Amino acid sequence: MLGFGAFLLCSGLCLQQMIPAQPGLLPKPSLQALPGSLVPLKTQVTIRCQGPPGADLYRLEKLRSGIYQDQPVLFIPAMEERFAGCYRCSYQNGSRWSPPSDRLELVATGVYANKPSLSAQPSPAVSPGTEVTLQCRSQYSFDQFALYKEGAAAPQKGSEKQYWADFPITAVTVAHSGTYRCYSFSSKLPYLWSAPSDPLELVVTEFPEASRKRSISLINKSSAIEPSRTTTVSPKGPESPAEPSRTTTVSPKGPESPTGLAQQHYTKGNLVRICIGVVILILLVGLLAEDWHSRKKPLPHRVRPIRRPLPPLPQTQKPHSRQDGGRPDGPNQGRHQ
Repeated sequence: MLGFGAFLLCSGLCLQQMIPAQPGLLPKPSLQALPGSLVPLKTQVTIRCQGPPGADLYRLEKLRSGIYQDQPVLFIPAMEERFAGCYRCSYQNGSRWSPPSDRLELVATGVYANKPSLSAQPSPAVSPGTEVTLQCRSQYSFDQFALYKEGAAAPQKGSEKQYWADFPITAVTVAHSGTYRCYSFSSKLPYLWSAPSDPLELVVTEFPEASRKRSISLINKSSAIEPSRTTTVSPKGPESPAEPSRTTTVSPKGPESPTGLAQQHYTKGNLVRICIGVVILILLVGLLAEDWHSRKKPLPHRVRPIRRPLPPLPQTQKPHSRQDGGRPDGPNQGRHQ
């Protein structure tokens, strides 16, 4: 049994030495189009594959065409329909290949000259939390539509009906503000799109209550700052033909003026503050006076204690001498029997 166990142990160690350890997977590269993946015809674009430093070989391929190149960069000086399609890339380190990158859809726009129209229902100016629908319409029977917002990573596609498609936004936020365009294309040629629609600016405004309060405050401010009126009085009649005209400046006065009302309220508020301050000062003075009066009261008369003499200390007895016979003195001393 011991020999059989040792045999199994040695066999396992030998097999472990013979089977090489499985290396870890290489990181996936990234693939992007510069300046963007929506490329108008006859404009330039660059497709770049990015992997870790030190990669031995790159392979950039166009799917479903069998076309590839062993370079990380593909520069297209003028976009054509034949360059549109789906791309991916990978790289090699030693004998190992990395996983393929995410797919990149390179779209040629402007293939169809007739551009669709884009509108916002009910309005391109909406409040946060409300619903708005962006509707893309075409004069031709395209079955695919795409909505693109400037700055977005990728367009949003829709295929609701022919001739038009709706892109609803159920709860609008400030992040939905921006410039939108839409495209139309056929599902048979998914990478050849029409020219973009005219830009639509979606504006997310404030809440109605907040905008109403702001308008009221602006109206109050404009009415409070009322400009003075200048009246020019010209003399009439033949009595004074050479008398010059007089200019009179009329400023708003009286209680009906908003500025006068504001000044009255400000004066009343100051009077109330002054009265409160005087009352507080009176209370403080009263407290200080009461404390000073309590300190000035005479202290109660204290009875001084009577000093009495201490009692005398007890006298100590002197020891008897031997001549006395050792007898203590007593009342019977000197008495004979």
